[in-house]
Amino acid sequence: MATEAPTLRRTPLYERHVALGAKMVPFAGYEMPIQYEGIVAEHRAVRSHVGLFDLSHMGEFIFQGRGAKALVDRLVSSDIAGLEADQARYGLLTNEGGTIVDDVIVYRTGDSEYLMVVNAANIEKDRRHVLRYLGADVAFDDRSLATALVAIQGPRAATILESATTTSVRELPAFGVVGSEVLGKGATVARTGYTGEDGFEIFVANDAADRIWEGLLERGASLGIKPIGLGARDTLRLEARFSLYGNDIDETTNPIEAGLGWTCKLDKAFIGRDAIAAIKAEGPKRRIVGLVIDGGVARHGHEVVSAGEVVGHVTSGTFGPTVQKNIALAYVPTRLSKVGTAVAVRIRGKDVPATVVKTPFFRRAE
Repeated sequence: MATEAPTLRRTPLYERHVALGAKMVPFAGYEMPIQYEGIVAEHRAVRSHVGLFDLSHMGEFIFQGRGAKALVDRLVSSDIAGLEADQARYGLLTNEGGTIVDDVIVYRTGDSEYLMVVNAANIEKDRRHVLRYLGADVAFDDRSLATALVAIQGPRAATILESATTTSVRELPAFGVVGSEVLGKGATVARTGYTGEDGFEIFVANDAADRIWEGLLERGASLGIKPIGLGARDTLRLEARFSLYGNDIDETTNPIEAGLGWTCKLDKAFIGRDAIAAIKAEGPKRRIVGLVIDGGVARHGHEVVSAGEVVGHVTSGTFGPTVQKNIALAYVPTRLSKVGTAVAVRIRGKDVPATVVKTPFFRRAE
């Protein structure tokens, strides 16, 4: 007997995406827009002007109480205890074995309140992980299904958002966060993103999402704003060398080999700290590297070859519309991880030349 496919959730902006002609696809349990007019056009719009993203599928956890700081600092690899109010920090949830449960951003939104944003596909897993360590002095609230998240990214993002808020977002530092009103709706606004461009992420209640989305598109119309799907989000983040959970990192990878050792504050106690410190001391057997491929587009799962031998695999790959190169991330033995090393990627049975390069592939001008 055939089993029915699971019902996909829809974000509060689903009808807007359909009306804009988006191609909708299943992603992390949701129907999400992968593109509107095309991935390359949308990618270039963000790099040159500004783009608007619906990220309402992401997860939002709230920690409150006198024990919130200590708990989140223990859960996350980076220095959460050192966060000032209205600051955010990127870090990792790691397990006792030192591998990566998820990558997250933690926002300190009050004296004893922290917002943790987790990846959509990991919400249930992360919630179970967090609850294992929750103490009586911390109140935990999973607000994922009640929260909409809209991101505005690109060189003109601040100009557009400034006209729609009650606070001066231009003055907000990178990884700053502030409570505000956006187009008359209460919001948490952070200067964070996943594109390599300047930009902001706006957290609002579900019933405010439509007003925020439509209002920002209207205010940005003369400045070239475009709605952006998941396809361009992926090419943008790969050029900027941001990790994608499920591709570049997962519970089989550790922060040192994944190039994320910088997120691990090894002079504090956090879950997995000892295992990660041991890996760092010994040195990883493999490392993730950036590749430029000469003559083909590498994709997740493609084999990396050296001297005719399979030595690793590609985790993410695309043609970079800004850098105009075929780029990829791949795990290779540490001996092959030095910039300038020649390898090959096996694409449709052919070994295509590739070179290890310095990352990020793209860095915006300050």
